[in-house]
Amino acid sequence: MLFVILFICKPVFAQIDREALVTRHTVIVKKIDSLSSLSVGNGRFAFTVDATGLQSFPDCYAKGVPLGTQSQWGWGSYKNEGKFNITEAYKYYDQYGRKVPYTVQLNTPLRAKEATNYFRQNVHRLQLGNIGFDLIKKNGQLAKANDIKDINQNLNPWTGEIKSSFTLEGIPVEVTTVGHQDLDLISASVSSPLIAVGRLKIRLRYPVATGEWADVGNNWSNNNKHHSQLVAQNADGAIIKRQIDSAVYYTSFSWKGKAQLAEKQAHYFTITPNKASQQFSFSCLFSPQKSTQAVPSFALSQQNSQEQWKAFWMSGAAVDFSGSTDKRAFELERRIILSEYLTKIQCSGDFPPQETGLTYNSWFGKPHLEMHWWHGVHFALWGRPELLNRSTDWYFKVADKAKKIAQVQGFDGVRWQKMTDNKGNESPSSIGAMLIWQQPHLITFAELEYRANQDEKVLQKYKDLVFKTADFMASFAHFDAAKGCYVLGPGLIPAQERFKAETTFNPTYELAYWEWGLKTAQEWRLRLGLSRNPKWDEVVTKLSPLPIQNGVYLAAESAPDSYTNPEYKTDHPSVLGAFGMLPETNLLDKATMRKTFDLVWKDWSWNDTWGWDFPMTAMTATRLGMPEKAIDALLMPVQTNTYLINGHNYQDDRLRIYLPGNGGLLTAVALMCAGWDGNNTTNPGFPKDGTWKVEWEGFKKMM
Repeated sequence: MLFVILFICKPVFAQIDREALVTRHTVIVKKIDSLSSLSVGNGRFAFTVDATGLQSFPDCYAKGVPLGTQSQWGWGSYKNEGKFNITEAYKYYDQYGRKVPYTVQLNTPLRAKEATNYFRQNVHRLQLGNIGFDLIKKNGQLAKANDIKDINQNLNPWTGEIKSSFTLEGIPVEVTTVGHQDLDLISASVSSPLIAVGRLKIRLRYPVATGEWADVGNNWSNNNKHHSQLVAQNADGAIIKRQIDSAVYYTSFSWKGKAQLAEKQAHYFTITPNKASQQFSFSCLFSPQKSTQAVPSFALSQQNSQEQWKAFWMSGAAVDFSGSTDKRAFELERRIILSEYLTKIQCSGDFPPQETGLTYNSWFGKPHLEMHWWHGVHFALWGRPELLNRSTDWYFKVADKAKKIAQVQGFDGVRWQKMTDNKGNESPSSIGAMLIWQQPHLITFAELEYRANQDEKVLQKYKDLVFKTADFMASFAHFDAAKGCYVLGPGLIPAQERFKAETTFNPTYELAYWEWGLKTAQEWRLRLGLSRNPKWDEVVTKLSPLPIQNGVYLAAESAPDSYTNPEYKTDHPSVLGAFGMLPETNLLDKATMRKTFDLVWKDWSWNDTWGWDFPMTAMTATRLGMPEKAIDALLMPVQTNTYLINGHNYQDDRLRIYLPGNGGLLTAVALMCAGWDGNNTTNPGFPKDGTWKVEWEGFKKMM
């Protein structure tokens, strides 16, 4: 009877033993492995460590999951010595009978190329500092990674603690590392006889920003390009002022026991604990302003971590597969728990996150707003909408810049950026500037918050943004008199980034999202007692049908060779998003989508896909009543669907972590458990052959 109560009625909380569920997926590391680094953090700040529990060997991890220290506020910019203007990156496209500027990557002339590169590089997210051990061998030399033996490290997601033990020349070292949940602070406790003989020191080293697409935090060159100054020290702490490019910030230490901080060389500081004890603990706070408050001790930080992580795990939803006989169940449960942990520490801040979170830079550290859906929707579906709301509120801060983009291009409303930064500046991108599927996301986020609260205050809060978002959508749709309907494009690139902007029109997923977005915005007007917007109604009523050929949906109407051109069977199979990410719309025929799914499943080049493609496919399979395919999609043995020992979704040598995959997995699981509006099937995404025992609580239905 408990099963019926959990799934048919309102979920009963605390039926699942959540501590047992979470702790059975404690991460265990037994060796130095560049892909097995572990992180602590709070969504606004993250700190990633190697097998020593700190960041002792950053060069060894640089090509794996790097030992990053990043915050949501830590950005820098090179001086604009060329006095470049963003308009120098404009390229004009013929669109709807007029010239429309888009901010793209230009290679000629030289001045335009330099301007493009400048605005792609700047601003860039900073690696704030590397905190590791200086471990000294008997011969006086610094230990290298291969000197570290007997490694036994674990991350307990329930408490957010990393416990590490190892030996150096037979001498043991034990370390506990935690991240404060309210401050940009890490704290560690160390126990070792090495302290008593002066062979263990805490090292703080500041890297230089690379200004490149990636920044893994180990650029030790160009010492003259930044400044690091010890500005205060007393018996139990010290403060270092840091200046790099346009950024100034502070690193504040506190420690328990006697110690001395000294500058070993430029940008390289060490804390030497007193030899009278074999124990030492310290905390390190990064802040954009000089802190006037006491830096919390390790004991306080550990308590904070334990209490707040328990509160997180006891909130919202949980799903337990422990009674399943399908051999894949434990692995799926592991991926779920670690994805919850990782998205909490990497993606729950006040700004849309970058695809590699707060670990290392990709695309110069800049968020991609089309990925915000994958980073954040799951928070609402897992009963933690406040973690999505933090970054949804960011759209208020950048609406003026989104409005300017629309105005410059001759459209109404606001056009949401694609590749951007904390202040909403648009970065040049030949693909990104032409994408449109990020546009309705704001309506999705606002609708999810309303569904969580059913409060008119939410309607009042977001109404202007929702309406201006819809105004752009209606304005962007162009009425084709010959066809008698509104079309999207040319002058766009769909979510499947394989089509040229100049010739692409009416992509299937974007058409469906346009219909859903405009109809939902209209519903917001009705909820507020306002009259219908006639322009939105006109566009919805006359919107082009989803393009079909040979009984299946095309990627776009402009691509009749969607399934015969090998190139068009790569990248995201976003045609499935029209009935996976989205609910059934008036444009959709489920029988046609079923045939489309079968064709995509059979013929797609799955080895050339991305991490969120598998959850998207699972959601479509679930809505189509194919739970076996949903499970197969989530666990498809493809490299980009790899989940490392630390839970990160690995893509390739360039993107060793990919958080949209983690967020997508959580979104798919919520749909597979709780279903969607109008669905009455229990656990619609799980096979009914007796091999899956699924107990859950706290999920919200998807739209």
